[in-house]
Amino acid sequence: MRGTVWQQGDDGYDDARRVWNGAVDRRPAAVVRCVDAEDVRAALLVARDSDVPLSVRGGGHDWAGRASSDGGVVLDLSALRGVEVDPVARVAVAQGGALVADVVDPAATHGLGTATAVVRTVGMAGMTLAGGYGGLVGRFGLALDNLLSADVLLADGTRVLAGPDGDPELLWALRGGGGNFGIVTGARYRLHPLGPVLGGMVLYPHEQALPVLRGYRDVIATAPDELTVMAGFVAGPTGAPAVFVAPTWSGDLDAGEAAVAPLLRLGTQVGGGVGPLPYPELIRMFEAGARPGQHYALGTRWLPTLTDDAIEVLAEAALSSPSPSSLLALHHFHGAATRVAPGATAFALRREHLLAEVIAAWQPGAPAEPHRAWVQRVADALAPGALPGGYPNILGPRDSARVRLGFGANADRLLAAKRRYDPDGVLTAIAAIDT
Repeated sequence: MRGTVWQQGDDGYDDARRVWNGAVDRRPAAVVRCVDAEDVRAALLVARDSDVPLSVRGGGHDWAGRASSDGGVVLDLSALRGVEVDPVARVAVAQGGALVADVVDPAATHGLGTATAVVRTVGMAGMTLAGGYGGLVGRFGLALDNLLSADVLLADGTRVLAGPDGDPELLWALRGGGGNFGIVTGARYRLHPLGPVLGGMVLYPHEQALPVLRGYRDVIATAPDELTVMAGFVAGPTGAPAVFVAPTWSGDLDAGEAAVAPLLRLGTQVGGGVGPLPYPELIRMFEAGARPGQHYALGTRWLPTLTDDAIEVLAEAALSSPSPSSLLALHHFHGAATRVAPGATAFALRREHLLAEVIAAWQPGAPAEPHRAWVQRVADALAPGALPGGYPNILGPRDSARVRLGFGANADRLLAAKRRYDPDGVLTAIAAIDT
């Protein structure tokens, strides 16, 4: 190994084994911080030959902690964060451990950008391979829709180019099927012309939640591709729950002022604001709520529309959360993302919908059960009327049945791809599909 290997008892082992979610306390047999693709291959083959669990850590943001395992080998890609931007071809070439920030920051210096999640410290590859909802989804689609090709190390140590000029079936599976088919050591992402966006977050008092979210529903029903709007609940300026609306307008700024204006008149503002800023700065908004080391539990539902019943469930949930650090978020899926055929990528849900995230966050040392119970209670209350399945990047290890439902007609093709590329089941990066 050219990189560093930590085993139990080594100095630095405890730091090396930590992941974003402090509630995850796994003790792998070894953490291998790889410095190149050869390191990745060597560690993969050692884990296979030793018949121990293997996990891959990019950004380490998976809330369920699948980037680590007790007694296993962790392939830590955090040293592989190099990114090269070709402004002429409009392509970013990123190593497998690159974070969202590593891609969007250099792209922005060339007036370019790509679809990403709303947190800068999330691993670009892991986020992309299962989806990638964010503020540019209406204009540029999901992050996975902008994955052009990938350098992949299969579970048997074979190197493959997943792409139109290599293995197109593997690229199809990676676009939504997660890292269950191979280890991505490098990837190429499509970039788009993107100047300053008009965005931010506006807070309204919780007592105005029902009319605010109904107004939000009306605005997004006719939103153009350039306007993608998040909404939900966070702690307001006084610490009490507040309803938020967070628009991202990615078109002409003058036209954006008119498009965003209705969102600023939904109630009596108690905080926040909207203005022009670079896209990399916009996605700093949620960093404070995604601090590493805090404890987390997540749940999710796909909502075909924001009904009055769902609004009431979310409003009640904001009041009943056992922690002021918890978050409820709605991501609007529309525009360009809906104009991709369901069978064109493994990600099959191409109708307009809302991704509901239920995020419990609490301090280390506090009892976990009240927070996990709150997540389950809210997810269950949103289930009536929800679409089958759920977003694989949020579903937990016990949600394989929901994962299969989420892939719909693509599930059998994905299972065939799994048997082809990883017949021994070495890799499980997101919840696996029941066979």
